[in-house]
Amino acid sequence: MLVDVTRQKYPFSLPDLPYAYDALEPHFDQKTMQLHHREHHATYVKKLNEALAKEDALHQLTLAQLLRDPAKLPDAVRAAVVNNGGGHVLHDLFWNSLEPAPAKEPQGALAQALNASFGSLAEFRKQFSDAAARHFASGWVALTVEYASKKLAIEELKDHAVPRPGDKTAVLILDVWEHAYYLKFQNRRPEFIEAFWKVVNWGHAGEVFGNATSAR
Repeated sequence: MLVDVTRQKYPFSLPDLPYAYDALEPHFDQKTMQLHHREHHATYVKKLNEALAKEDALHQLTLAQLLRDPAKLPDAVRAAVVNNGGGHVLHDLFWNSLEPAPAKEPQGALAQALNASFGSLAEFRKQFSDAAARHFASGWVALTVEYASKKLAIEELKDHAVPRPGDKTAVLILDVWEHAYYLKFQNRRPEFIEAFWKVVNWGHAGEVFGNATSAR
């Protein structure tokens, strides 16, 4: 069963991946997956807990609530919560955007929405890949859906900025921090992006899209 980390409260925890570390071979290599999950993602969770350890008043808030309005957080922990909490959320989204033996194309309502928004799946992939390839320095590229308008958009997220909880959610996301691909692909980010399309979990993306557009 998938864990929704946005609903976690202090102390936060690192969920297991929904597949083995070598399950995405040959597209994503085992060593990178292990380091990415066990070291990078785990460190964000550890630092988030450290930042909030003495903030008793914040312990009853979910991660989504903490990230919804960072301006309301105490000055002393705001940056740590935004950076490490965002890292926790976005990595969780990323792991669930991947699958060892995925469907080749989206189906149902998501497929229709992609066609309506971008003209075709091929055009969506091109625009998403272009955004991921040109994104400067560290960050993420996401396909998001806005709850109110049900509008799809491709968004570039700097560092660990998250789509605003409560307003929109990421349907699909790609990590373009160098630690996500450098062991296998070095500086060849376009090859990493192409590999991503071989393991996209369209089923999960469709489920997220369906929940986001029908529950409100």
